[in-house]
Amino acid sequence: MTLTRLTDLDLAALLCSRVCHDVISPVGAIANGLELMDDPDTDAEMKATALEMVKSSARTATAKLKFCRIAFGASGSAGALIDLNEAGEVARSFMGDDKAKLEWNVPHENRPKQEVKLLLNMLLMAITGIPRGGVVTVSVVGRDLSIHAKGERAKINESLAASLNGTADLATLDARLVQPYYCRLLAEAAGLELSMAMAADDIVAVIAKPKYKTAVA
Repeated sequence: MTLTRLTDLDLAALLCSRVCHDVISPVGAIANGLELMDDPDTDAEMKATALEMVKSSARTATAKLKFCRIAFGASGSAGALIDLNEAGEVARSFMGDDKAKLEWNVPHENRPKQEVKLLLNMLLMAITGIPRGGVVTVSVVGRDLSIHAKGERAKINESLAASLNGTADLATLDARLVQPYYCRLLAEAAGLELSMAMAADDIVAVIAKPKYKTAVA
């Protein structure tokens, strides 16, 4: 039998795996750095290098956890609003200096939690399209959310796209592929239609728009 929707337990488990996957690397680096500093055979220069590694990895882990708290977590009570500027700072810290440059073109206002969660998950989807880095532009106009990722050899991963549009075999979803599936659920909950397509040879566009246009009297 082909699954049409993950169970709540499977979705929760896969999202937890996704968060763990994101933070395990910097946390492991912190542990390695502390071990080096605690080793009596480590010289002063190496200890200084280890300390910098611990500091850098701690910043990375913190940034990832703050991002995941909004993108995947409750981040406040049900129905809470989230400041878009705050979400932008979280996104900028998450991307850091090693990834694509972020251009956060959004109004300074509070938005429903589900819309902000959706926007951050759309950002994750867009980033996957430019593995060599580039520029990611986030725009919010009314309820229209759009993210354009421009970079060398931009492309859409077929497995991620299948998970996003609902054609993937849900029995094969893992911690990586559950994120676009979850992104689609967020869009549905917000009453938005979500799509991902090539806007140009070097641009991946992830767009969410209202399902129904408001009638004009």
